[in-house]
Amino acid sequence: MASILFTRGAPSLDIIDQEGLRDAAQKAFTDDPGGTFAYGTSVGYVPLRTWLAEQHGVEPEQVLVTNGSMQADAFLFELLVQAGDDVVVEAPTYDRTLLNLRQRGAKIHAIELETDGINVDALEKLLESGVRPKLAHIIPNFHNPAGYTLSEAKRARLLDLAAQYDFVLFEDDPYVKVRFEGEPLPTMLSQDKNEKVVYASSFSKTMAPGIRCGYLVGPKAVIKSVQDIATTTYISPNMVAQSIVNSYCRSGRLDESVVNVRTALRARRDALVAALRRELPEAVFTAPQGGYFMWVELPGVSIDKLVPVAKEHGVEFVKGSDFLLEGGDNALRLAFSGVTPEQIDEGITRLGAAVRAL
Repeated sequence: MASILFTRGAPSLDIIDQEGLRDAAQKAFTDDPGGTFAYGTSVGYVPLRTWLAEQHGVEPEQVLVTNGSMQADAFLFELLVQAGDDVVVEAPTYDRTLLNLRQRGAKIHAIELETDGINVDALEKLLESGVRPKLAHIIPNFHNPAGYTLSEAKRARLLDLAAQYDFVLFEDDPYVKVRFEGEPLPTMLSQDKNEKVVYASSFSKTMAPGIRCGYLVGPKAVIKSVQDIATTTYISPNMVAQSIVNSYCRSGRLDESVVNVRTALRARRDALVAALRRELPEAVFTAPQGGYFMWVELPGVSIDKLVPVAKEHGVEFVKGSDFLLEGGDNALRLAFSGVTPEQIDEGITRLGAAVRAL
């Protein structure tokens, strides 16, 4: 029996526009072989940098394109966070963010994540207590691992707090385009009047994870400092990949691809909700309006004990405790992006059987 994996936050191959990417690659190679195959610059492929600046309504000098958004994150952390520095994260948050900040020796303050985003009252109390973070890491849309979205009111309050207490608001937003219901909310970057926001996103979730192309947008001085780090890390990021991304974006096929991804993900989210309600009616969750993930709590169930039993039943997921400094013992993350509705239905049937076998 093949295992059904709710572990990876990646789209399945059937919802990737393989034909469109092949065409974009051919066009990139034909139209700009010099720019595509050369070393390039540390800011990334310049036409893509220009396109991104236009999309965000900023100057090109405020954009830096990297090998995936995790490298963008790492560059920013290297610039801003030294051992012992205070940093705010959400609880739960992306596990690799925690790993990176721990490796840097940061003093991490994990603030409770509510269904409408970080508990801003708790953050304000922390700031009033005298803690002065270098940055606050926020995943505003379809949170990894929780699937929640930061409300418009909380976005405004975070901008005010960043200005008042002088910290960088790191808006980590790789899922913004994969909204499949509800109204889009403006980014904090687009409302930043005090140059406190640094924004990161990625083409992994809308184009293909293997393209490894992410980017930062922020104040010119911050981006220039990050560029200096990039220059000493590599001569340039992957020009071939970034040239293909540029060709694809400018062809208009990105919008079409996003629609296809959204349609598929919505069907998968709906299948997951229906299966959970049928097989595990005691499960506590909030259905996401987009993205790849759902956070599920199973009251009274030890997830540590469930993991091996679930594996025996042919289903795997990620423990909630992996995304927290403490707690999460009865929570798990289900990634629904890489499994079909049929696999989801069978996988949750197996999960329900595993819970009952405990």
